Amino acid sequence: MSVEMRKVVWMIVAICLTPWICLAISATNVKKWRRTTPQKLSCNIYEGKWVWDDSYPLYDSSTCPHIRKEFDCLKYGRPDHEYLRYRWQPQNCDLPRFDGKKFLTKIKGKQIMFIGDSVSLNQWQSLVCMLHSDVPQLEIVEQGSDPIITNYTFQDYGVSLVVFHSTYLVDIVEEPIGRVLKLDSLQNGDMWKNMDILVFNTWLWWYRRGPKQPWDYIQIGDNILKDMDRMEAFKMGLTTWANWVDAEVDTTKTKVLFQGISPQHYNGAEWNEPELKNCAKETEPINGSTYSTGLPPASHALQDVLNKIAKPVYLLNITTLSQLRKDAHPSSYNGFMGMDCTHWCVAGLIDTWNELLYTELMS
Repeated sequence: MSVEMRKVVWMIVAICLTPWICLAISATNVKKWRRTTPQKLSCNIYEGKWVWDDSYPLYDSSTCPHIRKEFDCLKYGRPDHEYLRYRWQPQNCDLPRFDGKKFLTKIKGKQIMFIGDSVSLNQWQSLVCMLHSDVPQLEIVEQGSDPIITNYTFQDYGVSLVVFHSTYLVDIVEEPIGRVLKLDSLQNGDMWKNMDILVFNTWLWWYRRGPKQPWDYIQIGDNILKDMDRMEAFKMGLTTWANWVDAEVDTTKTKVLFQGISPQHYNGAEWNEPELKNCAKETEPINGSTYSTGLPPASHALQDVLNKIAKPVYLLNITTLSQLRKDAHPSSYNGFMGMDCTHWCVAGLIDTWNELLYTELMS
């Protein structure tokens, strides 16, 4: 029994020894005592393990009217619910429990923009549901008709949650020769830089080939290539983004975060089941705090670029904790009926990403 739990037990005993008062406190209620107002934490909140917690999930996904069908696992028939019951436990401290009212009060009048591919959309959807659950009576207004931008505004607080679809962050431009991925061009930045909080992400599409590849050529300066080493292209695109942050973003007014590399689970050898080729039928996290293959190469590339940025950029280092959650993907329980071991069920693991975001923004 931990020192903290022993203190709780002795407190309960002391109360019950009082002649006229005896309180029964369940283990679930003890868990809920975790503070909701983050203070500056002395531990690395990204190092830890997954623990069972009956007080999770944070919300009932069936009551959230804003979930896209590709993330709505329970609606599309997922039979097991155990994946919803796990909480991320850092090694040497507790992660503050998400409190939507405190969050909205803290960022009143501000705009948060998630910029990236469909994994950014996934995280944005989770945050919308978390806030809707805590303040269900609030009016949420969807604004704008641009297909690459979705904006939900919580009217009473003047808080806007925006998602901006940008697969590579850098530009893809239609030219006479075809669609050109320009690794040194970032033209959408003027729509981003005046936001109060920016959460960036890119990785999922950098190795796409064939019909799903959304470009025909790569351009670096005046050089136009049919293809190149994809990891090098990723680093170049990230470097263009990093240079834009240093040149264009006033980080005294705008907080910049980068979502770490979101893992996929299509190779069972990574969790000692080499016969498996996807995440179907996975119902439990991986035990422990490390993943057998370590961080993916893209994580190291991302860290190299972040280390060179002069201005403060905060890494939401969700990679390892997400690698441990082979059970948290939609798999076949999505509106498209394909096997999806890339995105994450809402509710589920991805709510933890937003608990970590909450901690970073509130502390």
